[in-house]
Amino acid sequence: MARVRARFPFLPALALTTGLSLLTACSGGGTDSAHAGSHDKKEGGPVVVATTTWEAAFARAAGAKAVKVIVPPSVQHAPDYEPKPSDLAAVADADFVLYAPFEPFAGKIKEAAGSDAELLAVNLDNTVDKATAEVARLGQKFGTEKAAAAWTKSFNTEYGKLSAKVKKAWPGGHRPAVVAQAFSTWAAKLAGADVVGTYGPDAVTPRQVSKLSAKKPSLVLDNAHMSTGAVLPDSGAEQVEIANFPGKDLDLLAVYRNAATAVEKGLAKH
Repeated sequence: MARVRARFPFLPALALTTGLSLLTACSGGGTDSAHAGSHDKKEGGPVVVATTTWEAAFARAAGAKAVKVIVPPSVQHAPDYEPKPSDLAAVADADFVLYAPFEPFAGKIKEAAGSDAELLAVNLDNTVDKATAEVARLGQKFGTEKAAAAWTKSFNTEYGKLSAKVKKAWPGGHRPAVVAQAFSTWAAKLAGADVVGTYGPDAVTPRQVSKLSAKKPSLVLDNAHMSTGAVLPDSGAEQVEIANFPGKDLDLLAVYRNAATAVEKGLAKH
């Protein structure tokens, strides 16, 4: 994922003020499988705390019902959020705490996690094979394998329909050429587009603008959460903003629906 600015003074006394213990032996990938099954018998399933709606959406897809989110969905670039003690105190009652390693506050999430919570680093990638693999992994951790499998089945069906719909919108029936931000290439795959160049996560340089414009793309698939404005001005390419994670509904499928609609609208202008 993106490189982020480590500029956050994260309340060094947090672990003391919240009365929570430090998990020094936890790794990003979680702990032993025996612990994963210990939540299966809890009424209503495991309690999951996720740093953002992206991790939360993966948890919901995997079958978790009780999901709390730390970073408000209104925050466009989640790594810029500075958690308050009240935000992180929510992890005290969690069975699982989901986070992304690239988030600057991940260290404080670890400190705030109680000894009964299992820390899970989530692979935030909307590429189909990686997304479905992550949902399956989380389902195994939560003890909700059947729910995760059911979601994957419905996802594959809807993804196929969305992809076919976008392909029908190809101008003249020809595969469109696109330039995509590094973390928006999954949307190009959804559209069946030909990715002729990528950029980011850093802002494009004048040299890159010249090089990418020469490819004559129909669309620029920008990352809505890391946008730096017009990427290829005066190139004739229509810029489409792609959102990688959902809002309050925590619906991962909605991310793909929204991307398909945005790309269709962009193609309609050519």
